[in-house]
This record gives sequence, C-alpha cells and structure tokens, in this order.
Amino acid sequence: MTNNDIFKKLRVALMLRDDQIVEILELVDFRISKGEIGNFFRSEDHPKYVECGDQVLRNFLNGLVIHLRGTKEEPKVPSEVIAKHKATPETAVKTSSDKPKKTFKPNDKPRVKTNASGKKYVKKDKPTPVVEKVKFNNGKPNKK
Repeated sequence: MTNNDIFKKLRVALMLRDDQIVEILELVDFRISKGEIGNFFRSEDHPKYVECGDQVLRNFLNGLVIHLRGTKEEPKVPSEVIAKHKATPETAVKTSSDKPKKTFKPNDKPRVKTNASGKKYVKKDKPTPVVEKVKFNNGKPNKK
C-alpha cells in the first residue's frame, strides 16, 4: 500500500475536501497548494500523477492529530470535529465565481427552428410528467 493509497483512504473516511487538507497541513506550518494535493489523488496512469512522499503524509498525519484533538492548551473532542464535518460536507466556502443554478422555465412563446434543409418548424416546450401520480403494482397483474 502506497502513501497515496493511505492519503486517499483517510480523505474518504474523514470526508475531507482539498481546502480542508490545506488547512490541516498549515497547522504544522507545511504549505502546499490545492492543485498539488489533487495530483496525489489521481490514478497512477494519469500524466499529472505525483507520488506522495513520506514528508507530506507525515505532516498531514501530525496536522490531523492537531485538527482532531487540538493542542494541550485547547483540547477538542475528536468525535465532535468529525460530526461537524459530516453534518456539512456540501457547505463549501462560496466565492464570487459561484453562480446559482438556473432552473428550466418553459416559455409561453413557441420556439421557431430550422432543420438541415432550411425549413422552419415550431418546437413547443413539453411539460415534464409528474412522477407522484404513478401507481406501482409491484409486478401484480392488472385487475379486470
């Protein structure tokens, strides 16, 4: 088992994002970019794959101890730290480049399109079927 495998398994088990790993490494004064961390998690046949060295993994583990347990002056309860990560895995730090997702709104006006031969045709937006009205009979034949 390589250092990359250990790093990947810890990342998945603790549900850590790249920015959280950078913060953990900064706890032990080890500076590394998110891009360099992403290269550790690539597949071995990828051109940008980088083998995780002993120093990176050692510093990550030391930082993880401080992150989970805290210091002697300010101790933490590890289960509370992990529960905090599990409760908010999708609440990433929003930046100005994050845009809200657009929702589909059907137009009242029909759209006029042209096909390959140049003829115009009208395409109307069809409403999506409602799934809640479907009745499942679980493989039983219909009663007549």
